[in-house]
Amino acid sequence: MTPLPETPAPLPNPPGRLRRWKTAYDSRASIRWAVDLGLLLAVFLGVGLWQTRAHVRGGAVPAFSLQTLSGESVTSASLMGKPTLLAFWAPWCTVCEGESRNLGWAQKLVGDRARVLSVATAWQTPQQVTAYTQRNGVDYPVLMDETGLADQLNITSFPTVYFLDEQGHIKGSVVGYTTTFGLVLRTLW
Repeated sequence: MTPLPETPAPLPNPPGRLRRWKTAYDSRASIRWAVDLGLLLAVFLGVGLWQTRAHVRGGAVPAFSLQTLSGESVTSASLMGKPTLLAFWAPWCTVCEGESRNLGWAQKLVGDRARVLSVATAWQTPQQVTAYTQRNGVDYPVLMDETGLADQLNITSFPTVYFLDEQGHIKGSVVGYTTTFGLVLRTLW
């Protein structure tokens, strides 16, 4: 006969405070939800910080002069006086297409309280940019980055959005798809 395998000894109960937390976690759905959402938020924030780790922070946006699709000139100095959202995108970026509608809605929601500008980067011909704007119904100003502004801001992926305060200082940045609510919230506050 073969001997039966030994059953492992039960794990000891955790000490006092930890036992109370484990009991509460196991028995109350609201505590499980709070802990799980807290962990999810921590992961989400951690990924966001990692994605923007090389971005320029805090100081004034680098001086620039960019042309719109219609040929008008926009300078960094002209952005003073209102919070500004600068959305960097590429014509081949499918995530950028998904965020494009959110930028239009954000512009409508912020109205005259802030500026919403997009900056086309990584394009080969102006026709690519025009085709993108027509395909996505872009109704906000589009600047053509021919001077390397995206490189100066250390942008390596798209879409990337920079948020500027009234003095033209960088408040923050975000990489990837951003909801309309997230765009408006970060722009105004």
